[in-house]
Amino acid sequence: MGFYGTVFEFIDMRSFSNLWFWIMLAVVWSSASHWVLGVPFDMITRARRNPRAAADLEALAAINANRLIFIADEAGLWLTALGSGALTMLALLGFVYGSEFSQAVFLLAAPLSFVFLLSLRTARRIVAGDGSAETLRRRLGLHRIVVQAIGLVSIFLTALWGMHQNIASPYL
Repeated sequence: MGFYGTVFEFIDMRSFSNLWFWIMLAVVWSSASHWVLGVPFDMITRARRNPRAAADLEALAAINANRLIFIADEAGLWLTALGSGALTMLALLGFVYGSEFSQAVFLLAAPLSFVFLLSLRTARRIVAGDGSAETLRRRLGLHRIVVQAIGLVSIFLTALWGMHQNIASPYL
């Protein structure tokens, strides 16, 4: 067996029956809910008790919010065009042409695009907000809850689709 045969045997392109896909799915959603707008959630909880941590939270949230808004303002049109084109390509390859790998990537990337839009909206609210630490903690906490809800629904739907693919697959 050649190099490519070994690689494709190790990285099975049938994603929904592959343990690596499910580990990656869990890591992606765990990271997305822990890093709220680039701010680790433990910093948000520490900021409630420690004034120094609250100042760090305000600074880090402002830096990340301004960075995200700058990226969206400068390259938002291109990001929207490329992102929607990539999602459309993945959806067509996966659900029209039957590529299981494309289905898996689409089921991972589509909800993350909603998380990106939610993060952009939250960043704009942080920059336009009153700047108090309590308002910032509340806003970031609410953002985290919504990201967790999106992740929960995404994992549930991906698991349903993966079970369907594994049961309906003729290659078992």
